[in-house]
Amino acid sequence: MKLSELLKSDKFSLSFEVFPPKTDMAFDSVKHATEEIAKLRPSFMSVTYGAGGGTSRYTLEIAKNIKEHYSVPTLAHLTCVSSTKETVHEKIEAIKEAGIQNVMALRGDLTPELEKSDRSKWAYRHAIDLIHDIKASGADFCIGGACYPEIHPESANQKEDIKYLKEKVDAGCSFLTTQMFFDNNLLYNFLYKIRESGITVPIIPGVMPITNGNQVERAIKLSGSFMPQRFKSLVDKFGTSPDAMKQAGIIYATDQIIDLFANGITNVHVYSMNKPDVAAKIQSNLSDILG
Repeated sequence: MKLSELLKSDKFSLSFEVFPPKTDMAFDSVKHATEEIAKLRPSFMSVTYGAGGGTSRYTLEIAKNIKEHYSVPTLAHLTCVSSTKETVHEKIEAIKEAGIQNVMALRGDLTPELEKSDRSKWAYRHAIDLIHDIKASGADFCIGGACYPEIHPESANQKEDIKYLKEKVDAGCSFLTTQMFFDNNLLYNFLYKIRESGITVPIIPGVMPITNGNQVERAIKLSGSFMPQRFKSLVDKFGTSPDAMKQAGIIYATDQIIDLFANGITNVHVYSMNKPDVAAKIQSNLSDILG
């Protein structure tokens, strides 16, 4: 099923993001974790690609397994950073042959090596370049893109960021998924601004349950997310107690999702970090709301 159709529903729903293994030895355990999350019957599951394409060989395998054996719509991530045109076209064909209808078109994260490289020689410098190639390939994909409620780290300001975001949507994105955020008011403000700019595609908020105090620093580094005082206090109080921090993090994420649902959002994407127990607990907390 194309996500553009699924997102038309007024029914509240959750989707989950999973990631492929970093090593061959971890494949079976990661595959099992993704299957356990698929058993929760989310609205869809996305499978990431990995920085620099390092784990890309498993992205399609996991996405295909979820779709074929659990009948869960899948969204395969595809990044283009440092890739050749030939490599990207091969990936597009492979996704098409696997029967996956949804692609998340991303530039991809920059590894330290890539940051030092000469970007002028890259075949793809931005996600919009990848979107153009996917559209030109003739593949009938529902294409998704990323957006940043708190400004893309490489943008000069939010006005510039939204300008480029609209160009990406106009190039062929049918929906956008946000980077993680921890203050819903930031999202609501962002939604107002992008609607004013003429971006009308569905926006899927991305929520990450912080269940380990050590995740906080990494989350800030990856997304530049603003941490509200309420969340900082939670981490200060429970961060050194694994069980308490896990419970508090799940409750905080659940509270975020409830507020989003109450304010007109119908689908929330949970960055599950391949943790079936966390995904299941959040879903259970929302059981009567989800219906």
